Amino acid sequence: MSLNNSSNIFLDSVPSNTNRFQVNVINENHESSAAANDNTDPPHYEETSFGDEAQKRLRISFRPGNQECYDNFFQSGETAKTDASFHAYDSHTNTYYLQTFGHNTMDAVPKIEYYRNTGSISGPKVNRPSLLEIHEQLAKNVAVTPSSADRVANGDGIPGDEQAENKEDNQAGVVKFGWVKGVLVRCMLNIWGVMLFIRLSWIVGEAGIGLGVLIILLSTMVTSITGLSTSAIATNGFVRGGGAYYLISRSLGPEFGGSIGLIFAFANAVAVAMYVVGFAETVVDLLKESDSMMVDPTNDIRIIGSITVVILLGISVAGMEWEAKAQVILLVILLIAIANFFIGTVIPSNNEKKSRGFFNYQASIFAENFGPRFTKGEGFFSVFAIFFPAATGILAGANISGDLEDPQDAIPRGTMLAIFITTVVYLGVAICVGACVVRDATGNMNDTIISGMNCNGSAACGLGYDFSRCRHEPCQYGLMNNFQVMSMVSGFGPLITAGIFSATLSSALASLVSAPKVFQALCKDNIYKALQFFAKGYGKNNEPLRGYILTFLIAMAFILIAELNTIAPIISNFFLASYALINFSCFHASYAKSPGWRPAYGIYNMWVSLFGAVLCCAVMFVINWWAAVITYVIEFFLYVYVTYKKPDVNWGSSTQALSYVSALDNALELTTVEDHVKNFRPQCIVLTGGPMTRPALLDITHAFTKNSGLCICCEVFVGPRKLCVKEMNGGMAKKQAWLIKNKIKAFYAAVAADCFRDGVRSLLQASGLGRMKPNTLVIGYKKNWRKAPLTETENYVGIIHDAFDFEIGVVIVRISQGFDISQVLQVQEELERLEQERLALEATIKDNECEEESGGIRGLFKKAGKLNITKTTPKKDGSINTIQSMHVGEFNQKLVEASTQFKKKQEKGTIDVWWLFDDGGLTLLIPYILTLRKKWKDCKLRIYVGGKINRIEEEKIAMASLLSKFRIKFADIHIIGDINIKPNKESDFLMGSNKKGLQIIMKN
Repeated sequence: MSLNNSSNIFLDSVPSNTNRFQVNVINENHESSAAANDNTDPPHYEETSFGDEAQKRLRISFRPGNQECYDNFFQSGETAKTDASFHAYDSHTNTYYLQTFGHNTMDAVPKIEYYRNTGSISGPKVNRPSLLEIHEQLAKNVAVTPSSADRVANGDGIPGDEQAENKEDNQAGVVKFGWVKGVLVRCMLNIWGVMLFIRLSWIVGEAGIGLGVLIILLSTMVTSITGLSTSAIATNGFVRGGGAYYLISRSLGPEFGGSIGLIFAFANAVAVAMYVVGFAETVVDLLKESDSMMVDPTNDIRIIGSITVVILLGISVAGMEWEAKAQVILLVILLIAIANFFIGTVIPSNNEKKSRGFFNYQASIFAENFGPRFTKGEGFFSVFAIFFPAATGILAGANISGDLEDPQDAIPRGTMLAIFITTVVYLGVAICVGACVVRDATGNMNDTIISGMNCNGSAACGLGYDFSRCRHEPCQYGLMNNFQVMSMVSGFGPLITAGIFSATLSSALASLVSAPKVFQALCKDNIYKALQFFAKGYGKNNEPLRGYILTFLIAMAFILIAELNTIAPIISNFFLASYALINFSCFHASYAKSPGWRPAYGIYNMWVSLFGAVLCCAVMFVINWWAAVITYVIEFFLYVYVTYKKPDVNWGSSTQALSYVSALDNALELTTVEDHVKNFRPQCIVLTGGPMTRPALLDITHAFTKNSGLCICCEVFVGPRKLCVKEMNGGMAKKQAWLIKNKIKAFYAAVAADCFRDGVRSLLQASGLGRMKPNTLVIGYKKNWRKAPLTETENYVGIIHDAFDFEIGVVIVRISQGFDISQVLQVQEELERLEQERLALEATIKDNECEEESGGIRGLFKKAGKLNITKTTPKKDGSINTIQSMHVGEFNQKLVEASTQFKKKQEKGTIDVWWLFDDGGLTLLIPYILTLRKKWKDCKLRIYVGGKINRIEEEKIAMASLLSKFRIKFADIHIIGDINIKPNKESDFLMGSNKKGLQIIMKN
C-alpha cells in the first residue's frame, strides 16, 4: 500500500477522486474555515457499510452552516493543528483528527503507550478508546472541553506530552552506559582473569598447542552459543535490570527464574571473595619475596582481602559512574600487560631466560609442544575443567541491563565482540607461549651442551641446553613447572603483576556490582516475600545499597575462610546452570512458536541453543560431578518452593505459550477419537449466574466434575444490549478470578440475550470446544414456580426441553433453603463499605482534633467533604451503629449455612438413588462419582427402583446383578412396588440425603 504524505494531499478538503478509503486531515484554522465557507457544496463520500441506526448516530454533516459548531469542538484548547506541515501520522500529539468515510473520528493512532505492560517502568499503560466511547462521543452535538477531547483521542491515562515530561524529569541525573563502557569493557575484564597470566602456560604444557587450542575453542563454543541466545532474548522486547535472572524469568517464568536468580546472585557474591583472595595471594607472594610478611600467609590473605573488599565496596557505593571509571582504568592496565607479553616474545632472550626455557620463537619448540604430554592424574577433561572458568563472565554486561542506555543494542554488540576479542587473545597467548618456551627447564645457566656430549634430541638440546635431568627429578622452570612464565617472557615483568592485579580486581568489582543488581531485581518481583527488604533502591540510579551490604558480608565471610578450592567448583557450576537455562529459554521460546517471539537479533537457531544447553549441563559434570549434583538439587528445591508459592505474576513466558500449544494440539487430537462409553464423564454447564451468588449449586456440581470432567459456570444477562455487554465484559475477569481464588476447577462464560431462554439456548449450542463440550445441564429447582409470572415458568420448562432437543442431560438440584445468596452478598458489601467509611471518618476526626479546638466543627466538615462523606456525622455514625448491631441471622443465617454445606465433609449416611427409569446411567453415575470424593466417602449408595409387589426378591436380585456388572458398590436395594400410587407430601426428594434436604433430579 502506497501512502503520499505531502501537505497538498492532506490539506485538500475536496478530494479530486473520492472513494471509500479516502482519509483527509481537517485543518482547523480560521483561514481554512473561511475557505470552506466559499465552497457551498460539501464533499461527497461513498456511503459506508454502517447500518441505518449507526448512520443516524455517527453521521455528522460538515456543512458551512454548522462550521462554527465544529470549530468549537476541535479548536478548544490545543486541539487544532494550523501548521501546513502537519504530518498524517503524528502520533505524539493530541491534535490528530481525521475525516474518514465522511465522518469526523477521534479514534487513536498507534502509540507505544498502548502496548506497554501494566506497571511498566517506561511509563503508564494508556488504554485505547473503545468503539462504544467513540460512538458516544461523536453522537454528542455539543462542544467538548479540551480535557475530554484529549481523553478520547489519547485514551484514558496521562496524556502523551505529560508522560514525556515526567519521563524526562525522572531520567534527569541518571547515569546510563553505552555498549562499550557498559558491556564490552565489563565482559572483557571478567573473561580475562588470572587464568590468562598464571595458568594458560601450564595448560599448553599439559595439553600441547593443538589440544590447548581445542580447549579454548570448545570453551568459546559454549560461551558463544550462550551469547547468541542471550542476544536473541535481550532483543525480544524491553529489558529491565536483573541480567540473567530477568532474561530467564521473563522467558521461562518465575519458577525457573526465581530458582536460578537466587543462586546466580549468590554465585556472584561468592565470586567477589574468590577474585579478592586471588589478588591477596599474589600480594602475599610478593611479600614473601621481599621478606615482609605481616603474620603468616593465611592471615595475611585475610587481612589484605578484607581491606581490598572494603575499598571495592566504597567504589561501588560511590555510584556506577565511579565504578565504570575504575573499570576503564583497570582495562587499560590489563591491555598494557598483554601487549607487554607479546612484545617480550620478540625481544632476544638472555642466558638467564634461556636457562629457564625461553628461546624466542623456534619451530622446533613449536613442533615439540604441539602434542600433549599429560602428567600423572591429568587428562583432557581435567585440564578443560581448569581452563573453562576463565571463559565465563560473558553476562557481566547483561547483569547491569538496567543501567544501559539501550540494552537491546548494547548486550548483543558488546557481549559477542568481547567473546571474539578475548578468544583471539587467549589463542594468541597459547600459541606464542607454546612456540617460545620448552616444557621443562632447570634454571641453571651451566646446563649447556659441551661439544662431544650426546644430545637427547629435545628442542632445548638442539638450542644448546641440556635439561634431561628434569626427567628424573622435579624442575622449577618451564611450561609444566613455572606459573610465572608470562612474567619471565614479558618485556617488563612488573607489568604482568599489574595485569594480574587488574584482572582480579576488575572481576571482583564486576561481581560486586552484578550480585546486588540481580538480587534487587529478584526482590522487586516479590517471588520470595521474605527478601522484599532488599528491593529498595536509593538515588537517581536506584542503587541497591542494602544489596551491596549483603554482598559485602557474604564476600567477607568467604574471605575469612581463605580456602576457596572447595567452593570454587560449585560457583562455576552455578554460572553454568545459568548459561544452560538461558540457552534453554531461547530454544523454548522458539519451540513454543509464540507470535510475541520476534527477536531483532536474528543470528540464532533454536536447535543450536538446545545443543548449547545440553553442552553446559555436560560441562558441569566434567568440571566436578558432585558440584553439579549439588547445583541441581538446590535449583530443584527452589523450583518446587516457587511453584508451591505461586507468585502472582504474569510475564507472558514461553511456558505459557507452550501450554497453550499443547492444549490446542490435545484438543485437536481429541476430536479424531470417537466417543466411547468407558470414557463418558459428566461435562456440566451450570446455570449459577455469577458463581459467587449460588456457591452451593456450584459446589455440588464441582464435587462430581473436579479432575474428571468439564464444568462451566454460566450467566445470562437480560436487558438492553449495550448495558448488558458492558456489565458482562466488566465482570468476566473478576468472576473467573473468584473461581481460581476458591480453587474451583471451572470456567466462567456469559452471554447477553433478549430473554433468559435465548441466552441459555446459545450457551447450550456454543459452549465447549471439540470433544470438550457440555453433555449435562445443571440448574437449580425453581421454588417460586407457583407464584412466578407465567413467562418465567414457561422459560424454565422450555430450557429443560431445549436441553433434551440438543441431546444434553439435565440435572435439577434442590435444597430446602434455595441457592441464591445475592442478597447476603449485597449486605456484606454494604457493611464493608460502611466500615471503610467509618475508619476513614475516625482517621479524619483524629487528624483534625487540633483544628477542631481552634476552628470548631468547620474543619471536620471540610475534611469530610474531601472524603465524599455527604451525610452529617451524627447520622452516619448512627447508621453504622445500627447496621453493626444487627445480627447476621436477620439476613437469613440458614441461607448462609446452606450455601456452604457442600464445602464440608459429609457425615456418615446414605445417598438415595431413585433409578426409576432408564436414562442411560446418568442417575447412577453421578452419585457413584460423589462417593469417590473425600468429602462424600462415608456416604453409601442406596438404590430405589420400581418393580412388582409379587416379584420383589427377583427384582432385587436382578438389579444387584446389573449393578455388579457396572462395578457399582451399594449398601442396599429397595424395590418400590407402589410406584403408580400418588406420593405423600413427606416424600420431598427423589435422590438425596435426608439430613441435608438435598434433592437431585436427573434425566438423560
